[in-house]
Order: sequence, then C-alpha cells, then structure tokens
Amino acid sequence: MAAAHTRPTSRDVARAAGVSQAAVSLVLGDKWRGRVSERTAERVKEAARALGYRPNLAARNLRLGRTRTVLLVVPALTTEFFAGVYTGAARVAAHHGFGVVLYPSPEGVGPARDPFPSSRAALDGVLASSMAADALTDIRGDQLPLVMLDSDPDGSLGAATVNLDIADGIRQIAGHLLELGHRRFLHLAADIPSWTFDVRARELATRLARVPGTALRTAAAPITIEDATTAAEAALTAPGPRPTAVVCDDDKLAVGAYKAARRLGLRVPDDLSVTGIDDLGLAIAIDPELTTVRLDAELFGEHGMKALLAVLDDRTPTSEDIPVELVVRGSTAPPPPHTAA
Repeated sequence: MAAAHTRPTSRDVARAAGVSQAAVSLVLGDKWRGRVSERTAERVKEAARALGYRPNLAARNLRLGRTRTVLLVVPALTTEFFAGVYTGAARVAAHHGFGVVLYPSPEGVGPARDPFPSSRAALDGVLASSMAADALTDIRGDQLPLVMLDSDPDGSLGAATVNLDIADGIRQIAGHLLELGHRRFLHLAADIPSWTFDVRARELATRLARVPGTALRTAAAPITIEDATTAAEAALTAPGPRPTAVVCDDDKLAVGAYKAARRLGLRVPDDLSVTGIDDLGLAIAIDPELTTVRLDAELFGEHGMKALLAVLDDRTPTSEDIPVELVVRGSTAPPPPHTAA
C-alpha cells in the first residue's frame, strides 16, 4: 500500500536548508532582514519552493492572535472612486497575506449593518474614509488599529491618516480659471459634512480672496446629478452678475452643472466654464470633456493599506500627501468678452 502524501513542514524546510526552524519562520514571515544573512534567506526560500511548502496560516494566526483580516469602511461602492480605493487596498493586502472585508453604507454615508457579531474579535484593523466615519462607533472600529483616509491629520481618530493633496488640486483649478480671465465663480459644493469637502471650500475661498475683483457664490447639493442640476440652476439664476465659472467638488456635480447650463441656454465652455474633481469615466463621456483634477483612487487605497499594515507592525507610516493632477479638457475657456475683468 502506497504511503500517504504528507504536507512538507517548516522542519522539513529547515532540514533542507540546513538552518533552524526559527530562521525559517523569520524568512518566510519576511522579518529576516538584520537577523539572518541574505544568503541564508535565499537558501530558505529556495528550499521552500523546492519542497512546495505552504505555511499553515491558520495555525500561525492563532499563535499570533490575528485573523489577518482588515475592514475597509467606505461611503458606498456605487461610485467608481471607492471601487478603485478597494482595488488598491485589496492588492496590497493580498500581497501581505491579508483579506479585506468591505463595509459600505447603502445610503452613501452613515452606518450600515455590522458585518460581524463582534468586530474586535474578527478583525485586526480598520481602514476608513472620513466620509463614513460615523460608522466606526457602530462597529467599534475606533477601538481597533485604525487608519483614516481623507481625514484631518490634526484631529483624526486613527493612528495615522492618508490624504490626497486636495488643497493643491483646488489651487490648480483656481489658478487655471484665473489665468483664463475668470473673476466670477460658483462653488458647487458637496452637501456632506466631511473634512475633505471643508478643505475644498476653504482653499478655494482663500485662493480667490488673494485676487482683486473676484466674487464667489456657493451652492451645496448632495452628490447626485439631479440635485446638482437643481442647485446649479438656482445659483446661476440668482440676483446679481452671473458666474462665468463653476468649480464642482465632484465630477457628478459637474454633470449637474452641465445640465443646468443647457436648461438655461448657456454653452459650456463658451458661456460657462465647468471643472470637477476625481476624473471618473464620465469626465470623458460628456461633451465637451470635463476639465477635472485626477485623483488616483487605486494608489490612494494602496497607500492606505500600507499605512495600516505599518501600524499593525508597530512601524511609523509615511505621512506625505499623495499628489494630484489637473487634467485640462474642453470644458474650460476664457469668459465671454463682455464679462472678462
């Protein structure tokens, strides 16, 4: 009768590589640097490959008291942006042997149903958008190792924050429109209480205040095309000189501004310039294509997950904001001659 096939163990790897089991654990746990030589590490890896060794993660996790599972808390997965954040975060997590459980709010913001009977027992850490911060107390995520996305670094709940350089994105938009000659602006703002949207409003007002002769009008709307259309139409027909440029907090809001302009018989960009933020797929699906700030959602997710893994490993995450880029397309042009400053 043939002997049953047995799975190779770390002891087998140690024997094949001529090292101790402790050295095998260090190398295969990627904690060998500074503790064993590079030549020894390569020998262990080669022995593991030759034997077809796969670590018993379940047993290892029990020893470490870890589930190797993290929670990603986002407002909703109905948006292309947060789908990209998940993709980037999950890619980094998988590379380090972690799984990612999603916690999206069905209403876009606020709490959803707790995915676990006891989150603290089931999770190692939490990566959360500030737009869904209210959900953290419901799942007790604020009692776990936590990294916040798009959050005030001076008042964050988390052990670390990871931010896109939104302030610079607004500066790029304002500079572009001012250079074109615009002086009358409408800020179509996201009606969501969140640090990232506060930054946009504050930076835009600060930048325009430095230029004599500028005027800024603000209208707030939920991030839906229908609500944005209604808000933009009301703001563009309000008493006083009409704005010549609309700065939108989000590409979906910009689509609403397009629709409002069309209803009012205004042409984009001849009568009204429009800008967005995100660079979603719809930015090039509308006509003219939208001038917007490109936010790399996948890179954002990657940086967030790397920061959380650093926190879990008692390391200090990097704190630099992720650069953003203004993409100039057909929705911006100089204001009509009779309105130029």
